[in-house]
Amino acid sequence: MKLSVLVALLILLLTACDETVDTPIEDVDYRQEMRQLVINLSTWSKTQQSEFIVIPQNGQELVTETGEGNSTPQTDYLNAIDATGRESMFYGYYADDQETPEEDKQHLIDLCVLCESHGVEVLATDYCSTQSKVDDSFTLNDQYGYISFAADQRDLNNIPSYPDTLYNENGNDILNIADAQNFLYLINSENFSEKQDFINTVNATNYDLIIMDLFHNELSYTAAEIESLKVKANGGSRLVVCYMSIGEAEDYRYYWQTNWLNSKPVWLDAENPDWAGNYKVRYWENEWQDIIYGNSNSYLQLILNTGFDGVYLDIIDGFEYYEEN
Repeated sequence: MKLSVLVALLILLLTACDETVDTPIEDVDYRQEMRQLVINLSTWSKTQQSEFIVIPQNGQELVTETGEGNSTPQTDYLNAIDATGRESMFYGYYADDQETPEEDKQHLIDLCVLCESHGVEVLATDYCSTQSKVDDSFTLNDQYGYISFAADQRDLNNIPSYPDTLYNENGNDILNIADAQNFLYLINSENFSEKQDFINTVNATNYDLIIMDLFHNELSYTAAEIESLKVKANGGSRLVVCYMSIGEAEDYRYYWQTNWLNSKPVWLDAENPDWAGNYKVRYWENEWQDIIYGNSNSYLQLILNTGFDGVYLDIIDGFEYYEEN
């Protein structure tokens, strides 16, 4: 064999053995893997706290076999979740303060109607700021029986000033997700100087349900602080649910290791070009799942220990990235 051929073969062999080369993904059912992750996470959390609320955001295509509203329901998945979060059903699908196109809107409505028919509540977040559009968002969501929030900032870093009176404001005690008539989605506390500032501001509201982060500037809230947030300004009780991304890793989280970008774990993938510091993950890999749930050091265990009523799971639609790429 010629020397040049031998050299070429040697280079090929060394390249194949290089750990930095991406591991090929074969025979992965991306949708079912995400379904199973949510099911397993839900089962594990409810063995510790039976009334713990599990709410995946977006990715409603997982609730049926084909991802269409007229397809066979995936009952194992539906039975594992208590509600489903849906962004931009009526406003904000392609741009903030713009109406979602009819075809996309109907696709989402069909899936969310199916969720409701199986006892899964819908928490709908529209991104709109024009007052007439905010009013329309609340009205449309109410017509379908969805619990809704109109966010005037995509960063979810404020409490909207409009409407002046909270939509569906009430003094009821909110004991489960079906009792809620409104919610506040406030996961970015950058506009609050410290934790107590955030707590005082939220405590002055009458929202039935709060979706927030476990951390303020990388400092975790305490169980006592979360307990204090469970009372509305009018004295009624409310639910407090914690945000957690399971389809992307975030480099500002406590679990992040600085050497990961130089020596990538098998589960770590490309950075999200739209959100700096967020990285796609191969969510079916055990090492990633161990970070998220299933053991005393996991993210979800921290959430449970801090006294949250439930968890709000983001990047459920992460399966689309792998289907498309």
